[in-house]
Amino acid sequence: MKAVFLDADTLGNDVDLSPIEAVTGEMTKYPRTSPEQVQERIRGFDTVLVNKVVLSREHFEACPELKTVAVVATGLNNIDQAAAKECGVRVMNVTNYGRSTVAQHTMALMLALATRLLDYDRDVRAGRWGQSSMFCLMDHPIMELEGRTLGVVGYGDLGQGVVERAKAFGMKILLGARPGQPAGEVDGFARIPMDELLPQVDVLSLHCLLTDETRHMIGARELKMMKKEALLINTSRGGLVDEQALADALRAGIIGGAGFDVLTEEPPRNGNPLLADDIPNLIVTPHSAWASREARQRIVEITAGNLARAAD
Repeated sequence: MKAVFLDADTLGNDVDLSPIEAVTGEMTKYPRTSPEQVQERIRGFDTVLVNKVVLSREHFEACPELKTVAVVATGLNNIDQAAAKECGVRVMNVTNYGRSTVAQHTMALMLALATRLLDYDRDVRAGRWGQSSMFCLMDHPIMELEGRTLGVVGYGDLGQGVVERAKAFGMKILLGARPGQPAGEVDGFARIPMDELLPQVDVLSLHCLLTDETRHMIGARELKMMKKEALLINTSRGGLVDEQALADALRAGIIGGAGFDVLTEEPPRNGNPLLADDIPNLIVTPHSAWASREARQRIVEITAGNLARAAD
């Protein structure tokens, strides 16, 4: 196996890549690879590892020796899968590596928004507590999660992890049927069409892949269907939500708050509607929900197992 890793630095410098190297033998590693460098760097290799580097039809057609692409992530939207299949290239991804860390981050966003944690912290630092006429501040309404309804769209490993933790907080659970998915019952939870789900939830948490069917599945229309105090959490993919529509909805008080770990363009070098400084009760984190060292090491180990099976 002759392998090249095009963006090894995206896994961090504190993970051990030796499980992959044990399977592939000597592996060429590049910290980063620009789009202009991809063609030259994959030439002559039968196995390519990527995280976020885009591989297109042009690359597959120009490299007939390429047989395997190992994506060190779950999402495959950076790979032209139809072209890979036509060119006989096997594409593998990594699943079930980040249940604990992503669910933890999702709950952290939910709790911070529900308790108005950042707002109260800012008030204290601005000296408002010291100026209070009584022992506490109560300027920002707090949502108690117990008894509230959580809607989860995407009930895979990550969605299941969030449900487990939300149940410990006493939340009621409903599942949303994403576009093209049938309604029904899953693990004792009702899975209902989105138009039925949205008016019922106090918190909506997204955990599905970005596809043509799910792109902008939450837009202005859907936001208006939600409760005025509802929270929207997205630790999945930025393109699932129309970001301008969300920014407008938060400013207008159409929903109560949002916590996002993902944006449509990452990093947001060209700006983003959700990065404006006048949007109330919004938390944006830099796609860090997945990034505990434990989770990143699991990615390495799962990828090594994928490659070993491909070599058999």
